[in-house]
Amino acid sequence: MLVVKLFASYQVRNVTLKNRIVMAPMCTYEANSDGTVQPFHLTHYGSRAVGGVGLMITEATAILPEGRISVNDLGIWDDQHIEGQRQIVEQAHAYGAKIAIQLAHAGRKATVDGRIVAPTALAFNENYRTPEEMTLEDIDIVVQGFANAARRAQQAGFDVLEIHAAHGYLVNTFLSPLTNKRTDDYGGNAENRYRLLRNIIDAIRAKWDGPLFVRISAHDYTEGGLVPEDFIQFARWMTSQGVDLIDVSSGAVVPATINAYPLYQVPFAKTIKEGANVEVGAVGLITTGQEAEQVLQDGSADLIIIGRELLRDPYFPYRAAKQLGVPFEPTVAVYKRGW
Repeated sequence: MLVVKLFASYQVRNVTLKNRIVMAPMCTYEANSDGTVQPFHLTHYGSRAVGGVGLMITEATAILPEGRISVNDLGIWDDQHIEGQRQIVEQAHAYGAKIAIQLAHAGRKATVDGRIVAPTALAFNENYRTPEEMTLEDIDIVVQGFANAARRAQQAGFDVLEIHAAHGYLVNTFLSPLTNKRTDDYGGNAENRYRLLRNIIDAIRAKWDGPLFVRISAHDYTEGGLVPEDFIQFARWMTSQGVDLIDVSSGAVVPATINAYPLYQVPFAKTIKEGANVEVGAVGLITTGQEAEQVLQDGSADLIIIGRELLRDPYFPYRAAKQLGVPFEPTVAVYKRGW
């Protein structure tokens, strides 16, 4: 008899997830303008914990105020943010979920007032401002910002950290040759373009010995850009530095047409998993229990990272269990009346 993998536990370092269903990091733009947590966040994340996900990755959380996508992004750049973040963690743990924080810098996609920075002075498109090319001092400030954010995340009690290196934000723009035209040690060949991420991982690992994920954009969908095969080497470097899992998304480093359809990003995850012998998470229009299970049975990924389907249905794990014909115990006993 086939063993259902979606509801099997998953061990990463000292953390055990009760199942393989992960809530993807999704911006909500509901924070106060100083980056602090609102009651909304406790409801938003708490309901998915009640719904039974194994791990939640909270939305892109800015490591510096100038690195926000919007003025209403959550922040982790100041000690004043720790208490609100701790409340989110406690909500997750109260209902049996583990929780990760995604540490982020928006780079040239920042829309807050003031100076915006990127590896090269190229705007994303005509609707965005042109960033300033980062100095070596700017780069050092960002690396230290990630390290300080990791310390605060540890104080808040998070189980897992994720570095946002996807979707056209700062780290992604260093990795891609489409957006990194530097001629110093941070530009040119793949090893140089990886250098910022390398330094960030090392800085975080000096503060944090728990599970560490990195979210990537595995395909730029543009001639001359990155493709999944490029990330085989990047993934090998990451794991050699202590990264535990690669969260494989794609796109958004430059404007491009993306033909999205169910499971369209799963082959990217499989390419990297097999090529680099690493643990990966698969994302992208996975909406049913059967689809999620098939990805795991095929060996394409180790975790299933669900975004919009969990916005539509906080109880996706219950629905997936019904679809797969496996028992699913509610996190709150009274829910048995309905389930």
